Amino acid sequence: LYLETKLRISGHGAKGDNIYEFEIEFLEPVEPKPVCRVTQRQLNITVQKKESNWWERLTKQEKRPLFLAPDFDRWLDESDAEMELKEKEEEKINKMKIESRVPKDPFKHLKKGYLIMYNLVQFLGFSWIFVNMTVRLFILGKDSFYDTFHTISDMMYFCQTLALMEIMNSLIGLVRSPLIPAIVQVFGRNFVLFVILGSLEEMQSKPVVFFIFYFWSITELFRYPYYMLSCIGIEWKPLTWLRYTVWIPLYPLGGLAEAVCIVQSIPIFSETGKFSLGLPNPLNVTIQFPFVLQIYLIALFLGLFVNFRHLYKQRKHHLGPKKRKMK
Repeated sequence: LYLETKLRISGHGAKGDNIYEFEIEFLEPVEPKPVCRVTQRQLNITVQKKESNWWERLTKQEKRPLFLAPDFDRWLDESDAEMELKEKEEEKINKMKIESRVPKDPFKHLKKGYLIMYNLVQFLGFSWIFVNMTVRLFILGKDSFYDTFHTISDMMYFCQTLALMEIMNSLIGLVRSPLIPAIVQVFGRNFVLFVILGSLEEMQSKPVVFFIFYFWSITELFRYPYYMLSCIGIEWKPLTWLRYTVWIPLYPLGGLAEAVCIVQSIPIFSETGKFSLGLPNPLNVTIQFPFVLQIYLIALFLGLFVNFRHLYKQRKHHLGPKKRKMK
């Protein structure tokens, strides 16, 4: 029971046989709603003063009640309270000084809105690719492998062209992602999509196209939602785990599928001579594009190593054991 200056408590004992009660009349008025917390050993009641000032004593009666004893672990005299208040004020002032030194970005909300929209659009695009390919796989079975490019290519062109913005975002400091891994991934995928698959009709009906698109889309189903939620300061632990775990099997499989695609395209480029530089030409040199693809295969696996190393560090940072600070 609460009155403006009184707190009265009554209740049964542990066995439920005896009734216990007491009443405290405070020196000055207190807030009407005390906070109660019941534990296995005790009942904790926090009573807030109405006005934040120093009391000469706790109760209105000068003589302390027999049942009332101070907890010296939490005891503060007037000088301690003033010192604690002073420290809090100094901490608040220091924080304000630090914040005032950091220049405010007038485009902060605009940048955040752009990043949210970018990640949302990419997520929707790759979701459409994944769902479309999965439905076709269940309905058509293996037959869906052979016309994946003609069904999915337009959306994949859009998503991978838009992905060039990830390099720009890192370059101008919109995101904290390192520039090199972004370049490796975006240009690696676009090379396979535009140069290999987009230029050779013979490659567009190969089953390997299905696996390339499928591995790419599954990876992005978790990456873009994670980045989108990060923009608004939300971290969902299952999504974080998926973001930094699914790449472990998918990146090697995707890299292998890309390598198979390049190997299958080499005889076609050799036969057609497409993108090869023959004589006569202003440079007076011969450059065979199949040889360039062989060099690119080496660069592909080096790029995979760069991204593997980057993602492993990120996974260790986000999912590894947290280091405890020494007191």
